Amino acid sequence: MLKLFRYIKPYRGAVLLVLIFTFLQTLSELFLPTLMAGIVDDGVSQGNIPLIWRIGGIMVAVAAGGVICSIVASYMAAKSATGLGRILRQKVFSHVEKFSLQEFDRIGTASLITRTTNDITQVQQVTIMILRMLVLAPLMCIGGILMAVTRDPGLATVLLVVIPVLALAIFLIAYKGIPLFKVIQTKIDTLSRVTREGLTGMRVIRSFNRTTYEESRFQEANEDLTQTSIRVNQIMGAMMPVMMLVMNLATIAIVWFGGDRIQNGHIQVGDLMAFLQYAMMIMFSLIMLSVMFVMIPRAQASAVRINEVLQMKPDIVDPDQTGRAVHGKGHVVFDDVTFYYPGAEEPALTEISFEAGPGEVTAVIGGTGSGKSTLISLIPRFYDVTSGNVKIDGLDIREMSQEDLRSKIGFVPQQALLFTGSIADNIRYGKEDATDEEIRHAAVVAQADEFISGMEGGYEAPISQGGGNVSGGQKQRLSIARALVRRPEVYVFDDSFSALDFKTDAKLGAALKSETTASTVLIVAQRVSTVMDADRIIVLEEGKVAGIGSHAELMESCSVYQEIVSSQLSEEEIA
Repeated sequence: MLKLFRYIKPYRGAVLLVLIFTFLQTLSELFLPTLMAGIVDDGVSQGNIPLIWRIGGIMVAVAAGGVICSIVASYMAAKSATGLGRILRQKVFSHVEKFSLQEFDRIGTASLITRTTNDITQVQQVTIMILRMLVLAPLMCIGGILMAVTRDPGLATVLLVVIPVLALAIFLIAYKGIPLFKVIQTKIDTLSRVTREGLTGMRVIRSFNRTTYEESRFQEANEDLTQTSIRVNQIMGAMMPVMMLVMNLATIAIVWFGGDRIQNGHIQVGDLMAFLQYAMMIMFSLIMLSVMFVMIPRAQASAVRINEVLQMKPDIVDPDQTGRAVHGKGHVVFDDVTFYYPGAEEPALTEISFEAGPGEVTAVIGGTGSGKSTLISLIPRFYDVTSGNVKIDGLDIREMSQEDLRSKIGFVPQQALLFTGSIADNIRYGKEDATDEEIRHAAVVAQADEFISGMEGGYEAPISQGGGNVSGGQKQRLSIARALVRRPEVYVFDDSFSALDFKTDAKLGAALKSETTASTVLIVAQRVSTVMDADRIIVLEEGKVAGIGSHAELMESCSVYQEIVSSQLSEEEIA
C-alpha cells in the first residue's frame, strides 16, 4: 500500500497539518488528567475554591483547543484521503484506457470495475484512519505510559501485565482474519461479474426463461460472499469484547492496588484518578491500533489489486520515438501475416497476404470461426501480429503512434455500441468538432436520417445506456454514421450490416459507394449480397486464404466461395 501513497504528494501540506494538529490534540488530552489531579489534590481536598476555578478554566481552554485541533486534523485527513482516491481512480482509468484487448481479457471487465471503485474506496477509507489513528494512537500510548509512570512508578507494574495481554489478543485475532480479506475481494469480483452479466443480458435471460437459474446463480455468489464476510466479522467481532474485558480487569486492579498505595501515603486521590485516566488512554490507543489491524489488511489486499493494474504494461505500445507521420490515401497491405491469440496452440490467421487500395472495396467472407473479425482487428492494432506485418501507405503500423493510426480509420464494430447522450452526441463521437450539417449528412448516408427525424427531439433525442431504446438495425446505422462523419482514409466495417433488412442494406451500399470513393473500404460480411459487388473478395477458411478475386472469378475458381453462395442464393440469383 506504501506504493500508492506516492500519489498523495499533491496533499503533502495537508498531511503535514494533520501530523501537527494531531500532535497538539494528543498533548492537550495528556495534559487534562494532570490538571484534574491538581484540582482534586490542591483544590477540592483543601477547599481552595479560587484554585478550582482557575485550574478549571485552564482545563476548559485546553479541552477547547484539543477539539479545534481534532476538527482541523480530521478535515485535513479527509481532504488528503479523498484527494488520493480521486487521483487513483484517474490513474487507474487512464492506464486501463491504454490496455490492449489482451489485458482486458486477462483481468476481466468486472474485476477492473471493482478495482476502480470498491478497492480504491477501501484504500481511501483506511488512509483517513492511518492519518488520524496511526499517528494519534502511538502518541497517546507512549505519552500515556510516560505520564502514568511519572504519577506512580509502582502502580505502573499493572500496565506491564495488561499491555502484553492486549497485544497478544490483537495479534491472534488479526492472524486469523487477515487472509480472509483477500478472499473477500475475489468474491466481490465474482458477485460483480454475475450481477453485470445478469443485468446486461436480461433480454436473453427472459427470452429463454432462465430467470430462476440466474437468480440461483446470483444467490450462490451472494451467499458465498456473505458467509465469508460473516466469518471475518465473527473473528474480528471477538476483538472488542476481549479488549473491554482486559480493560475492566485492569481498572479493577488499578483501583485495588491504588487504594492500598493511597492508604499507605504513597500517592494522593488525584494521582490515582489521573493514573486511571492515563491507563484508559493507553488501552484505548491499543484498541485504535486493533481497529487499524482490521482495516489495513483489507486495504492492503485492495492495494495489491490496484497496483497490479497500474504496473501491468500494455502489450501494444507506441514506438520509442514519436511515430512517423504518414501522408497517403490509406493503402492497406497485409504481408504474410500470422497471428496467435495469447496461449493458443493453433494460429487464428496463417500467412495472410493481400492489398486494399483507395477507391476500392475489399470484402472478407468466410464461415464462423474462419478469422474474419480477427483479421479486421489487426488493422487498428487491437492486437499485434505474431509474424509478418500490416502496412498503411508503406509504413508498418507498429512504427506509427496508435493515435495517428486510428485517426486514419473509421471503425464500425461487429456489436454496435452507443453511449448515453443524444443521437448527435453519439455521431459526433467520431469527430468532436463535427458541425450539425456534417452530422446530418453522415446520418443520411447511413440511412439513419429517416428514423431519427421520426423520434421526438430528432437529433437531440436521448439514447439510453447501451442504446437500449433503439433497435439493432438503428444502432448499426448510427455506428456507421459515427464512422462516416470523420471522413477517414480507411473504413472498416466488421459485419456491420447484419441487422439491416435487404432493402436498407442495398440502399446503404449504394450510398456508401459514392461517399467513400477516395477511401479504402474493408467489409466483413456474412451475406453474399453485401460483398458480391466488391472489387476484391477475400475468402477465409480456418484462418487461411481460400481465394481472392471478384465475385465472378471466385465462382469459377474457389469451391469454398461457391458453397457459401449456393447456401444463400437461389439458382436464378446465382445465374
